[in-house]
Amino acid sequence: MGDNNVHETSRLRTHARKTEREDRILDATAALILRYGYNKMTVDDIAAKAGVAKGTIYLHWDTKEKLVGALLKREKQELANDVRQRLVADPATGTLTGLLKVTALALMHRPFLKAILFQDMEVLGKLAQREHANDAYLENLASFTTYLEFLRENGLVRTDLSLQTEVYMMSAIFMGFFVVSPLMPPEFARSDEELAEMIAETVHCTLESNRPSGDDENSGSRRFQ
Repeated sequence: MGDNNVHETSRLRTHARKTEREDRILDATAALILRYGYNKMTVDDIAAKAGVAKGTIYLHWDTKEKLVGALLKREKQELANDVRQRLVADPATGTLTGLLKVTALALMHRPFLKAILFQDMEVLGKLAQREHANDAYLENLASFTTYLEFLRENGLVRTDLSLQTEVYMMSAIFMGFFVVSPLMPPEFARSDEELAEMIAETVHCTLESNRPSGDDENSGSRRFQ
C-alpha cells in the first residue's frame, strides 16, 4: 500500500510539472503571437520566452500549428469558464442581452481569442488561411444559434423574424461594436463596461422586443424572412 501511495504521489507531481510547463509555453506563445504575429513567431522565440529547451516544446506539440491549436483550445475553455462564473455571480444576466454583455467583457480580456474571432490578419497571418479561425467562429455561432432558438421557443425574443435573420443581426451587432471601437475618435472612447452595456442595449432593442407578427408595423420585417 505504501509503495502505491509513493507511486501515485510521484505521478501527480510529474503531471503537475508537465501541466505547469505546458501553461508557460502557451502563455509565451500567446504573448509572442500578439507581438510579432503568427508568421514571424518562431519556436525558438517561444522556447526562449518560456524558459525551456526547443526540444521540450516538440515533446508536447510536434508543430507550431498544433501548439497554437492547443492555445486556442485553452483560451476557449477559459472564456467559457469566465462567462459561466459571471452568470453564476449575477443570475440576472441569464438573458440574451445579459449573456452577450458578459461574453463581451470576458472576450475583451483575451486579445488572442479576439484576434481569432475577428480574423486579425496582422496577428494570424497564415493561420487565418487554416481551419482554426473559421472553426472557432462557426463553433461560437452554433452555440448562439442554439441558445437563441431556445429563447424563441419560450417567447423571450422576437419571433416575427427568421432564426437565421436574428442570428445574422446579433452577430453583426456584437462584432460591429468591436470593429468600430478602435476607429472612433478619442472623444467617443468608452470603457469595456460601457461598450458591453451598449452591445446589450442594442440587442435588447432589436431582438428582445417581441411583437405579434401580424402587426402592420412589422410588415417591413417580413421581407427578411
